[in-house]
Amino acid sequence: MDRIIRTITSDGSLMASAIDSTQLVYTAQQLHTLTKTSTAALGRLLTGASLMGAMLKEANATLTLKVAGDGPLGSLLAVANSRGYVRGYVDHPEVELPPKPNGKLDVGGAVGHIGRLAVIRDFGTGEPYSGQVELVSGEIAEDLTSYYAHSEQTPTVCALGVLVDKKDGDALLAGGMLIQALPGADNTALSLLEQNVAEMDSVTTMLAKGLSLEEMCHLALKGFQVEKLDETKVGYACNCSKERFTRVLLTLSREELETLPVNKDGLVETVCQYCNRKYLFSKEEIQALVEKTRKKGK
Repeated sequence: MDRIIRTITSDGSLMASAIDSTQLVYTAQQLHTLTKTSTAALGRLLTGASLMGAMLKEANATLTLKVAGDGPLGSLLAVANSRGYVRGYVDHPEVELPPKPNGKLDVGGAVGHIGRLAVIRDFGTGEPYSGQVELVSGEIAEDLTSYYAHSEQTPTVCALGVLVDKKDGDALLAGGMLIQALPGADNTALSLLEQNVAEMDSVTTMLAKGLSLEEMCHLALKGFQVEKLDETKVGYACNCSKERFTRVLLTLSREELETLPVNKDGLVETVCQYCNRKYLFSKEEIQALVEKTRKKGK
């Protein structure tokens, strides 16, 4: 399984989190039949959501990242819980673009440069907290950095990476870092952090070199005394069930239920957009739902 670690400087000025999300991104790629470009785009979003979700303090809280750009991928969505487990999807997983002149995957072109990033935190106690920013580049990490700067006024460095095999397109490595200034940070600490970040390799390069998450955080916080706060196992996980789909069907009107299309076996087929798991409903089960809606006067 993948994991996240969180570290903090002894003076309480900076916090750094790092994630190895290789397995969860590979799982998403297989579930959604992603291309190289869509793997990089959705993989980055899933990685960022997992990092941010693990920062939530409430046990039942969730964090949703939604990117809606003007690129051919359409909308991308990632939902994480407070343990860092995440699920997501992209509207058009089949999209593939030629690499950029530097050989890197054109995530920004696939996502689009015009659009919005929405961040929704649901603590399960009332109205969810939501913030939005305009996309900066569509490269995901820069857009999350912009969100923290404009919506939360928190100096943040976000780095996300997905390395795919150039031939078969399989996700080989994925990871990310989220480094934030805490209220005690002064200009000296921020300048040192900026210098450290400028000297660091990309996340996937560090992982490819065999650096541990702990070593990555120590590089980001070089010059400070660093303490490890915690470590969390994370992964791709969907919480769908037939019961959940039953509740969704019950939101339909009686007429809508009675006219649902059926497959060759005469069953209504529902598919989870997060994991592609199918749930089948017989004619009798649909009729039972029709009776329930009739009693509710729908």
